[in-house]
Amino acid sequence: MNGYDLFEITFEPLGQRGSAPTGQSLLETARQSSVGLISLCGGLGKCGRCRIQISKGKASTVTPVERNLLSREELDLEYRLACQTYPLSDLIVQVPLESLSASQRVQIEGIRMEVQPEPLVQTYEVRLSPPSLSDLRSDDTRLLEQLKQRHQVDCVCIANEVLPELSTKLRSLDWHISAAVRGSELISIKSWPSRQLGLAVDLGTTKVAGYLVDLETGRSLKANGVMNPQIAHGEDVITRIDLARRNGADARLMRKMAVEAINELIADLVSQVDASPEDISEAVVVGNTAMHHLFLGLPVDQLARAPHVPGVGHAVELKAREAGLSASPGGYVHLPPNIAGFVGSDHVAMIQGTGVFKAGGTALALDIGTNTEICLVHEGKMTCVSCASGPAFEGAHIACGMRAADGAIEHMRFVEQSLQYFTIGNQEPVGICGSGILDAIAQLYLAGIVDKGGRILKDHPNVRSRGRVREFVIVEAGECCRESDIILTQKDVREVQLAKAAIRTGIKMLLEKNGLSEYDIDQVIVAGAFGSYLDLESAMVIGMFPRLPLDRFRQVGNAAGTGAKMSLISRTKRAEAQRIAHLIRYIELAGEPNFKEIFLEATA
Repeated sequence: MNGYDLFEITFEPLGQRGSAPTGQSLLETARQSSVGLISLCGGLGKCGRCRIQISKGKASTVTPVERNLLSREELDLEYRLACQTYPLSDLIVQVPLESLSASQRVQIEGIRMEVQPEPLVQTYEVRLSPPSLSDLRSDDTRLLEQLKQRHQVDCVCIANEVLPELSTKLRSLDWHISAAVRGSELISIKSWPSRQLGLAVDLGTTKVAGYLVDLETGRSLKANGVMNPQIAHGEDVITRIDLARRNGADARLMRKMAVEAINELIADLVSQVDASPEDISEAVVVGNTAMHHLFLGLPVDQLARAPHVPGVGHAVELKAREAGLSASPGGYVHLPPNIAGFVGSDHVAMIQGTGVFKAGGTALALDIGTNTEICLVHEGKMTCVSCASGPAFEGAHIACGMRAADGAIEHMRFVEQSLQYFTIGNQEPVGICGSGILDAIAQLYLAGIVDKGGRILKDHPNVRSRGRVREFVIVEAGECCRESDIILTQKDVREVQLAKAAIRTGIKMLLEKNGLSEYDIDQVIVAGAFGSYLDLESAMVIGMFPRLPLDRFRQVGNAAGTGAKMSLISRTKRAEAQRIAHLIRYIELAGEPNFKEIFLEATA
């Protein structure tokens, strides 16, 4: 140990260096050193994805968790889990490619909806006469009276955030300004003419999508997406909620991460249109109840315990600066209402964005993810459920799983007893993403290599056994960017069985509650990033979706983002979102007496 009681940790082949005090894990050191190690479980020693190799130096002894998740061969080669390993000297650590988080394909586009702009923020040109000995009115009175006289605007107050700069700006702009008014409050003053921009955000568990909109015309200007940095603290909402419950510092950090991700999007989007963050006078943020509560810094303990009740269900409005967002000093951020359980405003936005609530006949709308929300619309009535489908469709808990990044196998087909694969970006394969896993299991089932119960059978040259567990070799090590073969294991098949069973159970119970069968479904709307890229035929083959004609399905992209934009552009649509949330009936699946029976049936 050196004189500062710190060990130097070098992460190769990245060349990144960091310092670790006694008692700090290599995972935490990697985070502080901007090394993007995958940690789907938030460092709890459950996922086994933060695998590293000790090249030089001394580390803590191997833990029982590592003996369970790593093979004997890996341990002999000094492979460790970063979350379980603590330095006892300076270390040189090798980071395998598959342990690094890659830049993921983020679905930001959704349905195009024509919405008549009805912005909550109105902009007015104001010319003022400067004060004189014969006109001693204060600056604020002068401005408010001119708004009333010239534009018949009953503006009764000026935002506290604007007051410190009011007098200076009026004079520097020579008394000719652009005044932005929201309701009866003046929220910004700028030079005339000026633009009023809005920001819509879909704050997802895995990804954050942002949309920059011209509030006056309703036109979408730019869109972009980033990974939710909270992933470093857990792949799913349950892990993050548990962390937030145990440690207030972690809760504050996750809030900070969400805010910084949105601010990163703001900086990128405004730079593309030669604007400033201060041009954003209104924002709308949608997300599930966990993301909503973490973003607002609300308690999440009640979400973790049955019956999983949100602390706040109604719509929330606060100043954007108060939320930590880079925006106009007096601008607002609006969070539409949540529904119940983990079903939040993103589901309301998805329903509004697809227009499914106005559908005739019977329609299903699904937003597939770590937590899948499903809404059944029948005879004008809406019923919804939330399914804990888990992160398998994000590539988590899968032996060679990864997110949808370059090099991920996204589709597979069996051709003459050979499994052909297609990767994102036409790169050498690194692993398998969710749509690829779905295809692999469907294709192996159709080829007779996986039976109806999900067992991998022996009679194929690519099938091998590791102990008692069978696995199918998709790509050999020499043909991919990994140190080992890309495989599909029996455990992987079970993970997907559980995920698809959760979704199928949700569908079946919604139908039962409404006295319907699968054959009564007129249309199925599939939303979200995974839903945009999955093969519908594969989803039906493995039993995740009912066997229906393909022309009854619609894959619509990020419909939640579309709904968020609608609430941003139009006060009428914002009120409509309130009505949708109020009209939806929520069913807690775990509270249904036949839930376990239906779920077990759906695993086959």
